[in-house]
Order: sequence, then C-alpha cells, then structure tokens
Amino acid sequence: MPLLSPDKILKFLPSLFELNLSSDKAGIEIFRKLEKLLIFDEGFIFYTNPDSLQLKYSYKKHANYCIDKVFPFGSEHKKFIFSKDGKLCNQKDSIVKLIELTGSRLNSFIISKISIKSTVFGMVILAKREESYYKTEDLDALNAASSILSYIIKDLELSNVFKIQLKALKDGIIEKNTAYKTIKEQNEKILEADKVKNEFLANISHELRTPLNSILGFSDILGAQLYGNLNSKQEEYVNDIKISATHLLGMINEILDMSKIEANAVKVVKSAFWISRAATEVCNILHPLAQKKNINIAVSMNEDFEVFADYQKIQQILYNLVSNAIKYSPENDTIDINISSSGDVFKIAVHDNGIGIDKKYHGKIFAKFVQLDNAYTKKESSTGLGLTITKELVELHGGKISVISEVNNGSTFIVEIPF
Repeated sequence: MPLLSPDKILKFLPSLFELNLSSDKAGIEIFRKLEKLLIFDEGFIFYTNPDSLQLKYSYKKHANYCIDKVFPFGSEHKKFIFSKDGKLCNQKDSIVKLIELTGSRLNSFIISKISIKSTVFGMVILAKREESYYKTEDLDALNAASSILSYIIKDLELSNVFKIQLKALKDGIIEKNTAYKTIKEQNEKILEADKVKNEFLANISHELRTPLNSILGFSDILGAQLYGNLNSKQEEYVNDIKISATHLLGMINEILDMSKIEANAVKVVKSAFWISRAATEVCNILHPLAQKKNINIAVSMNEDFEVFADYQKIQQILYNLVSNAIKYSPENDTIDINISSSGDVFKIAVHDNGIGIDKKYHGKIFAKFVQLDNAYTKKESSTGLGLTITKELVELHGGKISVISEVNNGSTFIVEIPF
C-alpha cells in the first residue's frame, strides 16, 4: 500500500464537509468518502454506551451483524474504549474479540475514536483481509478524518432527534385539530408559528453549526500538531478559537434543547453508572474554559456510588451548573463540586465564589431567557436558557433544584435526584 502524504490528507479533509448525511444512507456516504483516503474491505462505526458498544453503521456488512446490535463490555475494555487513543491490531486483539470478528476473514484492523474534547462517544473501525496491512501513517490519517467526522456525526444525531421531535409536535397538533374543531383557527396560527420556528432553527443548524463544526475540527487538528509544531503564542490562539467556538455552539444547542423540551419530546433513558465517571468527564470537557481563568475545579465525595438515571442528561445537568459557575467566578478561584447520597436520593452541590444572586431573584432565575447577570456585569454572553434546561432535566428524573446565594457572596446550586 503506498504511503499517505501529508498533502493528500490535507486535501482530503475539507471534502468531509461535503458529506450529505440527510438520508438513511448516511453510513454508506461516510465509508465511500473514507475509501478515497484509505483502502479497506469492511468498515464499522460503533457508538459507546456506559457499558456497551452499539453498532451504528457498517459497510459491506459482516454476515452476523445487524444495525443497533449491542456488545456489552467489562472493566478490562473501558480504559481503551474511553481513551482518545486509536490503534492497529489483528484478530487476537481483545476489542476484535469483543465485537465478534475473530471468526471472520478479516485479519488487519485500524481503530480510531470519535470524540469531542475529552469525551469519546464512538469509534471507527476499518478492516482488511491481508495480515499486517495497515501502518502508523494510516492510523494518523484516520485520526485526522475522525476528528472532523466526530462533529459531523454529532450534528447528524442532533438533526435526526430534532426531526423526530418536530414530527411528534405536528402529530399532536393534528390530533388536537381533529378533536377540537371549534379552535381550528387558533391551531392554524400555532402551526404557522411552528413553521416560522422550524425555519429559524433549521437556519441556525445549517448556517451556524456547520461552519462551527469546521472551526472546531480544524482547531483540534492544529492543536494536536499533527502537521508541525506550534509556538506558545500559536497554541494560545488555537485554544482561544476552540473555546470561543465551543461557547457559541453551546448557545445554539441550548436553543435546540429548549425546543425539544417544549415539544415534550425529551425522553429519559435510564442505565446504571458510577456517578464519578459523569463528574470526571464534565470536568475534562470544561478544563480549557476553567484554565483560561486559572480556576480550579475541586470534586469531593465520601465514596463513589452507582446511580440509575439517564447518563447523558446527568452529564448535561453537571455541565450547565459548572460552566455557569466558571462564567461568574473571579479569576484564580476555586469551584467546589460536592456529591453525596442520603437515603433514597443523591445530591450534587456546585459552589462558586462569584457575583451571587439577590434573594428577590431566586424565584426567577429558572425562567426562560432570564439574564440577571446584566444587573452585575456586562462581560458574559448567554441565551438565558441554561438554568431552565437544567431544571427541566432534573424534574424529568423526579428531582428538584434549589439555590443558596447572596449578592457578592457566591452561589450554591443543589440538585437532588432519587436513586
């Protein structure tokens, strides 16, 4: 196999943004694009769950495979699966055994992770029948492609969810229209408003998130220094680009999250997981933002414990509260996250020493689009939806959220959720 030149890789990467993933053939489109960079007989994309891998897409499908098939794994696999490292391997590798390919005609594998920041949510596996076919250069090339595919695939999943939720909302309106003919005119106005809302959100998704994903993908490649070393000032600027783009993408995603909640389309999918893992991943994701203000994030808990909840939504609750604390904390400060259990509930308390909130506003801060920070500072931008979304996600778990705060004396947000 001819060696891949850096020029070929750099010319290939922008073409990934031309992928049309709106159809049900998204997986095939991804693999056909990858065939222009690497040679493989079969290809697979898996998503990671806390304790299993789930097959999402396959190419030249293996005989024993079906889409959404789940492969449970134990602690011996977790270190590799949730690290950002890829690898070259053969049929003797434990991951190949885990996904049941040891009996196939495939003998050479290349594995790259799908991740955003420090959070791994899947992996790409390409395979050849020849033994020892792939080289380190092939892994570097697939890693570069995966860093961009990560954002494209994440964007695709959000778009698919939004389409399902919008259909559910429209179906609900049609049923109501049939049952209550006397309010037909009012329902038509609701549909028209929903159409405007849909066009607005679709415009945000296409016009803002797509170029943002490009910015994030290429800044990750620059930050990894795959094609040359950066000096300290260049590293600082690349990191600033990533932080700013992540912040803007977060604001856009908050608007989409709120639309899903309003459509009653958010479902809780519970599984058992250790609470420390959710806290650690959130801290890793937010580390660059905290580092920019030289803020230390301290997590304290008497002992780790297992909870039964929606893993992604618990992560989002933690992310919203901790990112809020970073936003309103002074530089060179510490944010404390205390996690504990009592009886049939577990508690998460996030404390900062920031600007605080006047008691008369405590009942308003969880309402949509409220931005009380404008009364104290003009430095931070926000949609005013973060705490509203957090409250909704907590209540979906049957829990409650409260705040203890005074002006110029910091804030403590307390979440209590039943086990």
